[in-house]
Amino acid sequence: MNIYVGNLSYDATDVTIREAFESFGQVTSARVIKDKYNGQSRGFGFVEMPAQSQAQTAIRSLNGKELLGKQMSVNEARPRTDQGRTGGGRMDYSGGRNRY
Repeated sequence: MNIYVGNLSYDATDVTIREAFESFGQVTSARVIKDKYNGQSRGFGFVEMPAQSQAQTAIRSLNGKELLGKQMSVNEARPRTDQGRTGGGRMDYSGGRNRY
């Protein structure tokens, strides 16, 4: 199960969140999401746990708990929806009116 971990301290690392979840069972991966430009934490991350029952227990136990001075928000991660990127075209600022 993929778990979303929000409201993380900017000091939290992959190891920090892995250790928090390992007390509930096996952790396949733990990752704090970082800004691609400056490398600083964005304040959230994801943890993967293979056993659904252990993951549910971790979610119930850790949601609202403090880690490094901040109260975490922990829940099952929603699958990404591919919203696609728009743009690349020229913007028309004429308000729909003909230029001529």
